[in-house]
Amino acid sequence: MGSLQLLPPTASSHAADMDWLFAALLGVSAFILLLVFGLMILFCVRYRKGSRVERGNRLGRTWRVEVAWTGLTFAAFLVLYFWGAELYVRIHSPPAEATDIYVVGKQWMWKIEHPGGQREIDALHVPVGKPVRLVLTSQDVIHDFAIPAFRIRQDAVPGRYETLWFTPTEVGEYRLFCAEFCGTLHARMGGTVVVMEPSDFQRWLDSQDPGPSLAQEGEALFRSYGCSGCHGGTSTVHAPKLEGLFGRPVPLEGGRSVIADDRYIRTSILMPKAEIAAGYPPVMPSFAGQIGEDDLLKLVAYIKSLADRTAANSQAESMERPAQ
Repeated sequence: MGSLQLLPPTASSHAADMDWLFAALLGVSAFILLLVFGLMILFCVRYRKGSRVERGNRLGRTWRVEVAWTGLTFAAFLVLYFWGAELYVRIHSPPAEATDIYVVGKQWMWKIEHPGGQREIDALHVPVGKPVRLVLTSQDVIHDFAIPAFRIRQDAVPGRYETLWFTPTEVGEYRLFCAEFCGTLHARMGGTVVVMEPSDFQRWLDSQDPGPSLAQEGEALFRSYGCSGCHGGTSTVHAPKLEGLFGRPVPLEGGRSVIADDRYIRTSILMPKAEIAAGYPPVMPSFAGQIGEDDLLKLVAYIKSLADRTAANSQAESMERPAQ
């Protein structure tokens, strides 16, 4: 006889923590449910009509029981709240060494692209023991990227970038679902997550036909859409330079500042007047409706690569500078 398995296998660094939180929530809720209904049944039987049991001082009042009951249950659920909040923040705070993989949901498939340009449909290959950060968006309606064995799920929303990260801990194949009803063929929108040893994963990457990397494709789009005419190094237009921009604070008109992350770059392309960089005229046209989500991800990857290139150049310049 096979074993009874109530939960999916655990195959990520978050899975065990999620299971313990779920068990605690279930245990506390079950205890309170049994206590309340147990007391209701006990009182109904004990103090039924015609029972001669002593009913005590029915006009007297005491707040001790009510205060103790309310305080204990409030404290128990407060502990669960902070436990869950800490786990939520941890899941959305990827380590710096995490590898970015871009995911676009579309009725009814998942389009996945690795930094080296390798593309997959309804499949995701990742190395075991290495943190992975997913950048998700949707091309049409709201989808939900869910991997039960990893205990993770995240909405993919049109017009927004959502992120989450995980570290696979077990080699194997696991199911991938869309956990948000997204149309008539929603039930068929799924796939497979393949967790491999790092050496096998590298061989898989090498065996694919990567073509140009995501950043290289973004660079080609940068020129074809005319972005280089204003943001290029030889441009005479007074526009923000993009080298070294990604990941740094950007002062805005009005005194605010934002971090130049995926969201800010995307918003600047589609709604350039929403967050205008301080000191620059709002002359950039909107590309809303002209650039698809796939191309937006490539442009963001290219601008992100400029930050790394600038850092490398700065390091080289500092090495060449004579010591004082």
